Amino acid sequence: MEFTYRMPTKILMGKNAVLKNKHEFLGYGKKALIVTGKNSAKITGALEDVTNTLKEMNIAYAIFDRIEENPCTKTIEEAASFGKTEEAEFIIGIGGGSPLDASKAIGIMIKNKHLTEETLFSEKKFESIPVLAVPTTAGTGSETTPYAILTDHRAKTKRNLGQIVFCKAAFLDAKYTEKAPYDITVNTALDAMTHLVEGYLNTNSTYLSDMLAEKGLTLWGECVPSLLEADFDFEIREKLMLASSIGGMAIANTGTSLPHGMGYALTYFKGVPHGLANALLFKAYLRCFENKSKVEKVYKLLGFGSGEEFEEFLLKMLHADIVVSREEIEGWSEAMCSNTAKLKNHPELVAYETIYNIYEQSLSVNKG
Repeated sequence: MEFTYRMPTKILMGKNAVLKNKHEFLGYGKKALIVTGKNSAKITGALEDVTNTLKEMNIAYAIFDRIEENPCTKTIEEAASFGKTEEAEFIIGIGGGSPLDASKAIGIMIKNKHLTEETLFSEKKFESIPVLAVPTTAGTGSETTPYAILTDHRAKTKRNLGQIVFCKAAFLDAKYTEKAPYDITVNTALDAMTHLVEGYLNTNSTYLSDMLAEKGLTLWGECVPSLLEADFDFEIREKLMLASSIGGMAIANTGTSLPHGMGYALTYFKGVPHGLANALLFKAYLRCFENKSKVEKVYKLLGFGSGEEFEEFLLKMLHADIVVSREEIEGWSEAMCSNTAKLKNHPELVAYETIYNIYEQSLSVNKG
């Protein structure tokens, strides 16, 4: 048995995690750049908790609250320029995956002042100023991954920045998810599930990553009745948040696989939310495995008696009917076939036909 496992992020979980762990904000600098979207950090109370804590700890701060869903490289450059002007020494990302991923990219651009929107994606390895995370959704697990997924309009897709930036600390408080609308709760939960499964059914999976994924899948499975009934008490939201972070820990060491790579096209070209885009492809993705032994274990860990039961559950959760043309599927399939990073994470041979069939079986194809 031979493998490497890395997880340097300090996780502080529980109600009022920010307020109860004020000292954790010390030691990173005299001024923080708070990175968030326009509304969620305010609505959830997370921004108020963080700013009150910084004031109490005598840490100055500036706020950049213009991170959009699926942040683009231009926004990253603007935020980094703002952070440099404000002389921020560390970053606190507040929100879902978009602000957290953006925080990592912004941290790299502040640390490496020569980088621009055009040169941000580079094979060279760069360091970031320290990043802390306060997630307000339970889906991406970005607080425990080294990844930063950005929208690259030049390439017309979403893509990973390609750098390794782990948050120094993550404050997990499910109270920040209590005001999330039903669709966001479901779509982010589906995202967490896809992370756990793709990390588990992965070429790079190890004993430790499997151990995490199995526990995460079991936790997530305990939330299935609540997802079906749209009834989320604090305990369920806490389980979803922990499952999300565990999913992040798993894919931090394995990477994601086919649904993530294929789902980017649905998000970029069709505006489908990230977690929903992945889940739409999941039925056909799991069916494409020739070796079903580990797939069958996924169903059991999630609490389903069979693949058919899981597919029935997905059908109830997936409120989307995406109509595409055959030309679109062909173009996306060709693009995916060049995504060697995702293809090599799938433990079986992936041909063009495999990709095409997953798209075709998952989406409504315009016959015209």
